[in-house]
Amino acid sequence: MGIRRRARETALQFLFQEDMAAAAGLVSGDTLSDRFERFCALYEVARKAHPYALEVIQGVMDNQVRIDGLISASGSHWRVERLTMVDRNLLRVAVYEMAVRNDVPAQVAINEAIEIARRFGTEESPAFVNGVLDAVKAALPLPRTS
Repeated sequence: MGIRRRARETALQFLFQEDMAAAAGLVSGDTLSDRFERFCALYEVARKAHPYALEVIQGVMDNQVRIDGLISASGSHWRVERLTMVDRNLLRVAVYEMAVRNDVPAQVAINEAIEIARRFGTEESPAFVNGVLDAVKAALPLPRTS
């Protein structure tokens, strides 16, 4: 498994944990960096995956309103808050890479998200993630050169 794949999986898992903590009313006064480093130590995340994972996590958090808007606009009859935490956070990671970063081709972000959905999501997750991300890709300005 490549470093970026491991970083994406780490970002997904960390964002999932943050959602669970928020739902349980557990608020930490620690910095994102401190929480992330504790997470990485606990789950023995490869050191090489840390920088990109943290960059993705910070990017998702900083752009969450825009990202969630793109996700919401790409589906019908459901809200982002109603998605499973795995699907929601996986979509956020992929949409961040597609819409905010300029070094990840949209198709790479989609393919990576589908593969990660197979590992962490439900049986329906890969097809669902693919459909939403295809719609997001179609809604983004073209051409996408990188």
